[in-house]
Amino acid sequence: MSFKKTMVGWSVASALAVMSGSVGASGFALIEQSASGMGNAFAGGAAVAEDASTIFFNPAGMSRLSGKQISIAAHAIRPSAKFSGTATGLAPLQIAGIGTGGDAGSWALVPNAYFAMQMNPQTRLGLGINAPFGLQTNYDANWMGRFQGVKSKIQTINLNPSVSYDVSDTVSLGLGLNYQQLSGELTSMINYSGAAYAAGFAAGGLPGAVAALTAVGGPGKEGLSTLTGKDSAWGYNLGGMFKLSPQTRVGVAYRSRVKYNLSGAVSFANRPVFLATKLPDQAVTLAITMPDSFSVSGFHQLNDQWDVMADASWTGWSVFKQLNVLNTTGTSLSTPTPENWKDTWRVSAGANYHYNERWMARAGVAYDQAPVSDVYRTVRIPDNDRVWLSVGGQYKPNKQGAFDFGYAHLFVSNATLNQSAVANPDLAGKGYLVGSYSNSVDILSAQYTYGF
Repeated sequence: MSFKKTMVGWSVASALAVMSGSVGASGFALIEQSASGMGNAFAGGAAVAEDASTIFFNPAGMSRLSGKQISIAAHAIRPSAKFSGTATGLAPLQIAGIGTGGDAGSWALVPNAYFAMQMNPQTRLGLGINAPFGLQTNYDANWMGRFQGVKSKIQTINLNPSVSYDVSDTVSLGLGLNYQQLSGELTSMINYSGAAYAAGFAAGGLPGAVAALTAVGGPGKEGLSTLTGKDSAWGYNLGGMFKLSPQTRVGVAYRSRVKYNLSGAVSFANRPVFLATKLPDQAVTLAITMPDSFSVSGFHQLNDQWDVMADASWTGWSVFKQLNVLNTTGTSLSTPTPENWKDTWRVSAGANYHYNERWMARAGVAYDQAPVSDVYRTVRIPDNDRVWLSVGGQYKPNKQGAFDFGYAHLFVSNATLNQSAVANPDLAGKGYLVGSYSNSVDILSAQYTYGF
């Protein structure tokens, strides 16, 4: 493989290895799609169907809604990801860096909105607008792992028109289409001095290496590599709602895979003239598939005051096997980066307590598996298994309106990094990190629902 392809490949593969972070759900999924569900840790999501947000969790749940209804919610998510450890295996002329990067997490606002309307006694139509995937992390620009990642920002928007139909008094079915757009900005540092030295040595031995190093200004020259990309794609979701008794119902829901082919560009800040042809700004593409998921949920009204609910959800993260970045000719810029994520399960349980017609309290717990294994974890994927503890409530000022609010704290298991040339050959030239992450997530949610 040529020096030019190798160096550009290092940069782009490092940037695109993001696709994760300490967001609300494991991996890079965002389960924060309603504040009414937040207080229960989203237990029973496919069976509760108390407002229009059921469009996301199970479109068949619209069968429980009458007239017209609109729900608007916002979620303030604060992940924390703090690395502690050391850097080893530095490349020639690579400066170790200062510190462990600080807290890579930062506040992010995730909004969603839903509208549902009853067309006739059997049929409802709805539209959801939400963000099913995303993350935002940012390390100090001079930290020891800056050649692996500095900034990561991924955003999605999903338009989800849906329909439900009552097959009978006890069975309802639902279908939704999903039009998604994904965009991102990902950065990492490039060791220009090392790149120049290697290029010069390949061309003219030690004298060529010294001349090339002199041409870029000597040791310690670095610059920021920035990758931007976007694409749009289609998917679908299906659901069923089954009324077992007046007090008990079961919901099942499926969301399809969504296949993207991101198009964008990679650029290099403060690039020495000597490296202009060896590290060119250029267009790149990346094919990536978002996973499908399946949920089974139950809801039961114990009495006039207590409701209980539970949920089990599977996500097919094993579809995310590698990252293969291509140039405009379809040639890989470097050896594909292995990811080898695994399928995961999320299980949850919750309860509601109705004080009176206006006030209700919620609580919930959940266990959420991470798809990332210790072998393939990177600075952009410091994910690990997590436990949710959630509380919330609802206030109804009148028959038409309802305010929902919720808070969750996620206890994330320490995430180990033990990078090496053997386990992580794609990190050659960037240095290897050995240590662990201390992670947690806090989420605040609020929602207003109005029926008319």
